[in-house]
Amino acid sequence: MLKYTKEHEWLRIEGNEVTVGLTPHATKELQDIVYIELPELDVEVTRGEELVVLDSTKATFGINAPADGVVTAVNQAVTDDPESVIADPEGSWFFTMTVTDPAVLDEYLDAQAYEALIG
Repeated sequence: MLKYTKEHEWLRIEGNEVTVGLTPHATKELQDIVYIELPELDVEVTRGEELVVLDSTKATFGINAPADGVVTAVNQAVTDDPESVIADPEGSWFFTMTVTDPAVLDEYLDAQAYEALIG
């Protein structure tokens, strides 16, 4: 199941596992991404904690944990080729985490609500 944040991140939810990436809308705003900092593996995080930092030629953008949990995977490929996020935002991801309470993910937007948000 896909959900979206108001900060233009996509969340691929499979049970209590969540993979996080950026929407095409966000990548258009950022334009050229020159650096990506990912979270450490096996670290407990709290909802709202900044886990990813993206530096672009336009701005610095942070991606926060969508829920409490533990980071279980990071996508090193995006740090080696930050522009891959621009080229394929829906195929590029930053981290996967196991969430403590998957019910909190219900608060995020479905595709229809996200489309209404971005107009």
